[in-house]
Amino acid sequence: MSKVRGMLTLDALASQVEAGEIETVVVGFTDHFGRMVGKRFDAEFFVEAIAEHGTHGCNYLMTVDMEMEPVPGYRFANWELGYGDFHLVPDMSTLRIASWLDKTALVLCDVEDERTHNPVSIVPRSILRKQINRAAEMGYSTMTGSELEYFIYEDSYKAAAQKNYQDLQPLGWYIEDYHLLQGARKEGFTAPARRHLKNSGIPVENSKGEWGLGQHEINVRYADTLTMADRHVLYKQCLKELADQLGVSVTFMAKPAAGQAGSSCHLHFSLWHENQNAFVGEQPFGPLHVSDEFRWFLGGWMQHVPEMMAFYASTVNAYKRYEDSSWAPTRLAWSYDNRTAGFRVVGKGPSLRIECRIPGADCNPYLAFAAVLASGLDGIANKIEPDPIFEGDVYAAQHLPHVPYTLREATDLFANSDFNKETFGPDVVEHYAHYLRTEQAAFDMAVTDWERKRYFERI
Repeated sequence: MSKVRGMLTLDALASQVEAGEIETVVVGFTDHFGRMVGKRFDAEFFVEAIAEHGTHGCNYLMTVDMEMEPVPGYRFANWELGYGDFHLVPDMSTLRIASWLDKTALVLCDVEDERTHNPVSIVPRSILRKQINRAAEMGYSTMTGSELEYFIYEDSYKAAAQKNYQDLQPLGWYIEDYHLLQGARKEGFTAPARRHLKNSGIPVENSKGEWGLGQHEINVRYADTLTMADRHVLYKQCLKELADQLGVSVTFMAKPAAGQAGSSCHLHFSLWHENQNAFVGEQPFGPLHVSDEFRWFLGGWMQHVPEMMAFYASTVNAYKRYEDSSWAPTRLAWSYDNRTAGFRVVGKGPSLRIECRIPGADCNPYLAFAAVLASGLDGIANKIEPDPIFEGDVYAAQHLPHVPYTLREATDLFANSDFNKETFGPDVVEHYAHYLRTEQAAFDMAVTDWERKRYFERI
């Protein structure tokens, strides 16, 4: 693979700061929702102090709702404890140019306890690091790709908000899946997006139209699992900030509108040992020849989906995707190159990998990837066998187990799982169960457009 453009060392950053080419360094991490939070530093001060010593942030950031209101009931941080600080430690391997911003670099942080300097266990990047370390202890590394879809609208974010997100105009007026003419109409946005991603340490493979009106995707190159999670987060940040600059809007909602396709995040995983794809083997398995590790990783991944579902789909809206014949999976089965299956195995030899089509575009990649690793590694540790390959239309197979269909159901399965408590720690399970139930409660109290349309006149 060619050298990744846009990545910086501290010395290279210092040189660009001295030359006046970089004036600002964005320092950030993701919260529960997967959104970036953090600070902007004067670049000279970052080089002189922050790169080595880090900075601080208020620990309430891991207890707020979407409106940034502190939510009571968290043990980690609350009014009684005074909402203190935690330590933001720049991971200098993530330092890069943010080419979509003027004279700006960006770095992602790990979050540590201010006193002990241990990782804060409930932070998404910490949760993923724990599972990556577990894989390493078992002698494995993992490679990951995430295919992220989104919708583009002609309305700016401000205009969309002023319209209460009603009657937005998609950037495209017929289904454009692979359609080059319709896709060309988006190049005013997509071409600079590809360019900025590439120049900001996120190498791009391609872009293509998708099945919904105004729906598109840009695929970036796979990488080791932590790097891919970081790329995923920055991909979203870049596209949203670029859209804001261009006076349009993009959304990574899993289901922006009823009656249209949802936006997915297809996850591709392979397991590696001594620079070889550990999924490759000599055992016949469906149309493939695979290793024990392949079967057991797939078996564990599939078995733990119900109790891990809340890490693949953490919003109320995410569950609106799961409709039969919608390109989103509704039942748990694996098949080879079959897009009706929740688990679609693709590739052969060194490219052999498992694609999971369950997560929506709104997933937090650190949590979703951690769920994959925890499940697959348990499959290897306990030699969990998957069901036989399924051939045909999985949507029509009513006998197969289905994915949880609501956030409420998924939250209960997550919170009551002994496996989750053992794997992530009871503090993590308690924290995220509270986060998920808070999100569900907020929706339960809301009056929706569906209710007004249904009941305003006719009830």
